[in-house]
Amino acid sequence: MEELEAKVKEALEAFRPQLQADGGDMEFISIDDEKRVHLKLLGACGSCPMATMTLKMGVEQYLKDACPEVSEVVNDTPMPDYEF
Repeated sequence: MEELEAKVKEALEAFRPQLQADGGDMEFISIDDEKRVHLKLLGACGSCPMATMTLKMGVEQYLKDACPEVSEVVNDTPMPDYEF
């Protein structure tokens, strides 16, 4: 699992500039037993309505190409409490 984590972190570092270009970033949290990568989106990405699409269509696709063992990317970013 340590080898996979190192590969995942390396791939995330390669993808990071694309998020940073839009004022965002991401933080690696963990890889669970089902090989799901848990990330926290930061900056502009943390509150962006398109964050889920960015995570699934961007980060997850890139990560699966670089690390085929990865089953999914999970967004562990806490959602703000909105009052209606």
